Amino acid sequence: MNIMKTRITELLGIQFPIVEGGMQWVGRAQLAAAVSNAGALGMVAARTQPTPDRLRHEIERTRELTSKPFGVNLTLSLTASDVNYDAWIEAIINSDIRIVETAGNNPQPVIARLKEHGIKIIHKCTSVRHALSAERYGADVISIDGFEAAGHCGEDDVPALIMLPALGKALKIPFIASGGIANGRSMAAALILGADGVNMGTRFMLTQESTIHDEIKRVLVAATERDTVLIKRTLRRTARFFNNRVSQEIIELERRSGGAGYDDLQHLLSGQRGLEGLESGDIAAGLICASQVIGLVDDIPTCADLVARIVIECREGLERTLARFDR
Repeated sequence: MNIMKTRITELLGIQFPIVEGGMQWVGRAQLAAAVSNAGALGMVAARTQPTPDRLRHEIERTRELTSKPFGVNLTLSLTASDVNYDAWIEAIINSDIRIVETAGNNPQPVIARLKEHGIKIIHKCTSVRHALSAERYGADVISIDGFEAAGHCGEDDVPALIMLPALGKALKIPFIASGGIANGRSMAAALILGADGVNMGTRFMLTQESTIHDEIKRVLVAATERDTVLIKRTLRRTARFFNNRVSQEIIELERRSGGAGYDDLQHLLSGQRGLEGLESGDIAAGLICASQVIGLVDDIPTCADLVARIVIECREGLERTLARFDR
């Protein structure tokens, strides 16, 4: 049977140790099901949906499209500590979801609630110290974002080449590499560095089943690894986005004398503006989340073709590496 066996595949019941990133506005039923049907783990982004009831509907749609395992991403607010997630958690539990990815703020209360129902927890972190905290809270898997990653990549600026072996020394539970994973060579490197699998967001965003506008896909595929920028540095909420007019305006405001506060940037950080751009194809309409991995992407395949290609390239890369020492 065509499988890759790691702690991740055994724990999550998937063929290949590849997880779709929980991307807001992108992690919808069509993409999640396509990723899962390809033998990886698809991920529905809960907060893409306007209400918990709409999340239930999106989960039902995903089940209509795949019989394979998939998960739900629940991103916790980084800017507010008083958000109530009870209705979202109930929607996940009542929909019989078995895998949840948490991200953002302190996940301890959410992890406790979900684990009461036997749900496996993947927690996304940006540092070894946060990963160790999540392990203590009961997370089953850590998804670790290196400095290359899209979205919130932490404040320590540590790339995957350092982060992964450091995490391998510190953690007892499995972990997956996130940020900079685009192909089989990237995956092979992550496995050699100690990861049990990989997480891909931007790469899955640039597939045929992704529902973002084709013009956005075209622009990102044509971009290089130098076409992302870091914003919200002055807020200590550093995040990586595509370099467009909106991200540049944010940087300019942050560079001004005295810096910029959240209120100064709120109109530019609007998720609704980003959604409108992804749907309309207007690359300058709002923020577009993208990893430095865009410099490695040059096509828009189906998820099935992408996963198959990555697995073949990964195996070939590992075999070539071993062969060099067998001579």
